[in-house]
Amino acid sequence: MGQNEQHHERQAVHLSRVKKQQRRKAVNQFAIGLSLVAMAFGLFWLIWILWTTATKGMGGISLQFFTEMTPPPNSEGGGLLNAIVGSGILILWATVIGTPLGILAGVYLAEYNSNGKLSSVIRFINDILLSAPSIVIGLFVYTVVVVRMGHYSAIAGIIALALIQIPIVIRTTENMLLLVPHTLREAAYALGTPKWKIIVRITLKSSLSGIMTGILLAVARISGETAPLLFTTLSNQFWSTDLMEPMASLPVTIYNFAMTPDSNLQALAWAGVFFITMAILALNIIVRIFFKSNNRD
Repeated sequence: MGQNEQHHERQAVHLSRVKKQQRRKAVNQFAIGLSLVAMAFGLFWLIWILWTTATKGMGGISLQFFTEMTPPPNSEGGGLLNAIVGSGILILWATVIGTPLGILAGVYLAEYNSNGKLSSVIRFINDILLSAPSIVIGLFVYTVVVVRMGHYSAIAGIIALALIQIPIVIRTTENMLLLVPHTLREAAYALGTPKWKIIVRITLKSSLSGIMTGILLAVARISGETAPLLFTTLSNQFWSTDLMEPMASLPVTIYNFAMTPDSNLQALAWAGVFFITMAILALNIIVRIFFKSNNRD
């Protein structure tokens, strides 16, 4: 009887293990199925958006699109040269201002005072800025800059876009630096390397690809922002590169043209959407290929 009981117990244990494995496999397959459904759902809308943008925007891309100014309503032809140049200036200067500040703040949070009270305050403020609607930032800059200056200007739009960009760069820089193994820092300290050189030569260099990805995400974010520019830069139908005056930009021009019943302006709006999408996509591809080739070297 003792051997039979032991045999039955072994069979029971074996059956329970088999049932647990089957249950785990079923749960795993269910989770994989949900992931695939979510991926398919996201890809469906992404492909639909890209297809709509391409089919409606490619027809408006021509030589005139890149060489002529924005046309007035009820006219034919025209382009978005002043809006393209204006957006390039705004994005360039916002990146020049926001990227160094974001990287320096991220380095401070990750390398110098990761657990301090000041770091907690900075992270809290950074989280608020990350979740703040862009229109709120636009209204803030309007109150602080535009009202005091007495007129709209490109510099106000640059400040608004930089405020949107800085939190993204801070969060990405801090997270990428924290992923660098501490053993690399300890080995450098053991060799007598100064802290600033460890940060520049080891931690920043090791996380450069991730930081650049965050900067690209920030550039992509501000490239399509319309609300802050409506309250700061406004727009300009004519050619202008003066930072102290209103300046044309692609998002505001697309918004204004899309709201009109003029079919020519609507076609230019779709062409502008297609141009922004392709420009951001090309920038991401070029930078990723560049950093992959550098990492191999």
